[in-house]
Amino acid sequence: MGRRDIVVALRGTSTCLEWAENLRINLVPLDAEASDFATPKVECGFRSLYTTPGDRVPSLSAAVVEDVRRLVEHYHGEELSITITGHSLGAALAVLIADELAASSPEMPPIAVFSFGGPRVGNSAFAERVEKQNGVKVLRVVNAHDFVTRVPASFCGGGGFWRDGYEHVGKELVVDSRASPFLKPDADPACCHDLEAYLHLIDGLGGGGGCRFRPNAKRSPVRLLSQQPGNVKKLYMSKARALGLGPEKKTGQPGSGIK
Repeated sequence: MGRRDIVVALRGTSTCLEWAENLRINLVPLDAEASDFATPKVECGFRSLYTTPGDRVPSLSAAVVEDVRRLVEHYHGEELSITITGHSLGAALAVLIADELAASSPEMPPIAVFSFGGPRVGNSAFAERVEKQNGVKVLRVVNAHDFVTRVPASFCGGGGFWRDGYEHVGKELVVDSRASPFLKPDADPACCHDLEAYLHLIDGLGGGGGCRFRPNAKRSPVRLLSQQPGNVKKLYMSKARALGLGPEKKTGQPGSGIK
């Protein structure tokens, strides 16, 4: 890119505690105790996971901000940028990180967020705050059939969305699992939300008019599976079945994966 890019990558939900926090969907103030409609608020569980330290480790907030500041100082004088990316819960946390980093210093390098299958993070006041932060750009990659991207739900009033309801942040790029010849047209929720499926669909963009899948796409989940060594392939089989992929053809070439 002609510059040094600092990358922060965040995984999705993987522990029981994280699942429990994901369900705490009440909105809470991000910074202060104030609680009016103009106060930026975020999901209680996301804020807890972001700001709570462990027994022997700092909070995610403290760890990321400290590391990014250290790297910015270390590479002072170079052209820098920051990329934050995450899937599912990681996508929500990526937005919180971008907001805090941008607010922490007027000299922070430009920040780009690429989120995959991310839920709504906060209210409209929070969305406005992030989008008005200098140097912050957010792109949300959304599978049209991924229900996680539609929660927590916005609250609707008679005249539209309530000011204190949930609202997405940034620009949206929609992909469609039904456009891929490798995924089942009736793919289940797990497949529609899977990160490997998202990356597969991104690779298939640009197939011409409409929503056609790019015929020379390289990131086929079936093809990726076929290239794994025997000891690794076994670990991937359950994931492949969850994605609805079929077995390889007898010729050794990847099958269509449509059951």
